[in-house]
Amino acid sequence: MNQFTWNPFSLGGKALSAPIVQGGMGVGISLSRLASAVANEGGVGVISAAGIGMLKKPGAPNYAKANAEALRDEIRKARAMTRGVLGVNIMVALTDFAELVRTSIEEGIDVIFSGAGLPLDLPSYRKEGCRTALVPIVSGRRTARIIAKWWREKYSYTPDGFVLEGPKAGGHLGFKESELDQPQFQLEALLPDVLEEARRLEEAGGKPVPVIAGGGVFTGGDIHRILSLGASAVQMATRFVATEECDASDAFKEAYVQCRKEDIGIIKSPVGMPGRAITDAFLKAAANGEKHPKACPFHCISTCKGESAPYCISVALLNACRGRMEHGFAFVGENGWRIDRITTVKELFSTLREEFCAAAGVQQDFA
Repeated sequence: MNQFTWNPFSLGGKALSAPIVQGGMGVGISLSRLASAVANEGGVGVISAAGIGMLKKPGAPNYAKANAEALRDEIRKARAMTRGVLGVNIMVALTDFAELVRTSIEEGIDVIFSGAGLPLDLPSYRKEGCRTALVPIVSGRRTARIIAKWWREKYSYTPDGFVLEGPKAGGHLGFKESELDQPQFQLEALLPDVLEEARRLEEAGGKPVPVIAGGGVFTGGDIHRILSLGASAVQMATRFVATEECDASDAFKEAYVQCRKEDIGIIKSPVGMPGRAITDAFLKAAANGEKHPKACPFHCISTCKGESAPYCISVALLNACRGRMEHGFAFVGENGWRIDRITTVKELFSTLREEFCAAAGVQQDFA
């Protein structure tokens, strides 16, 4: 039999052998170890820039400087462990967004993924000779069109792709809570319009604009289904948490393994967006008004109302990453309850390939 190969795709001129982008997860969940492991399997490994300085350089007097230095360190560590494609996820809502973008480009990162707001000025940070691809994270065609129009008119630049993130994703969601279960906002319903917009941009810009679809993608069968609908690749985040290479603590990973379907819920985040998380004791206490931040120590999210927030989300996520689950919580995708064990990135890719082949009706040698 012939050796199995994924549907290859290209992102920013960089060829990938696996149509999988590992979603960026902060604070500290996806750093150099996880990103490099995914890149070594042919996917795009992604470092999350959110709060990276709090984790790697605690107590630093300058929050923005600590973040930039820590991000630079993680990119270099990842580069030392892989020759594959690496990306950085930088939320627009971060108060040090500009410095994190500059740092990523200076370090020659392959891709910057940016959402949680409209990354309208992202191309302005590119210099002559820059090879970093710019990929906005969008929630539908309207957002994709607004960004593309602005980039074209202000910078003569076409997005190198889009990540379309549907409402079944974990973390902060680009939808109103009332929209999360409505059929017209599901990933499969949104995808055709975003694909049409991408094709229009390809014709106008003369370069490929792949669409990467994410949110609820869990199995190789899901990957086959989404690619069959026209996407070039999928984004997966939750599935990579329960791996040995994930940069989070063992306690954080175990929270995923122990999670039941009824444990996953929608929360009102202090940053002003709905989010999907494991509703643990910390979040229940916060919902009951029992959690109050002593102060806003970082001023890290521009949309966060620190004076009225029920808790500091950065501190809570930092605690969770370190395994102090009683003082924090874990974001999770809708299908996170299906995780039942810790595996390795290599084993996970093997499982996804087997499931993909089964869905495609292909039997091939995986050697």
